[in-house]
Amino acid sequence: MDKDFGELVEYLDKKFAETAKQKDLDELKQRVDNLVTSIDRLAKLITDYHQEQMAIKAKMDIHEKWILQLAEKLGLKLNY
Repeated sequence: MDKDFGELVEYLDKKFAETAKQKDLDELKQRVDNLVTSIDRLAKLITDYHQEQMAIKAKMDIHEKWILQLAEKLGLKLNY
């Protein structure tokens, strides 16, 4: 009879260990998924920021050109 319980205890121990391992793997997978999501968000923010900076630079180049044209028409020398 003790042998029967011993086998049952061993079986249950293995099942609980497998369940604990699966739970750990599930938690790890969730953490990795969260990390990947965070990295994706950060990459999008960086891309959006870069595009904004390029648009600002293009506008500044236009404004600089206009200022130089005005200075030339007015006969002003601009010092940088």
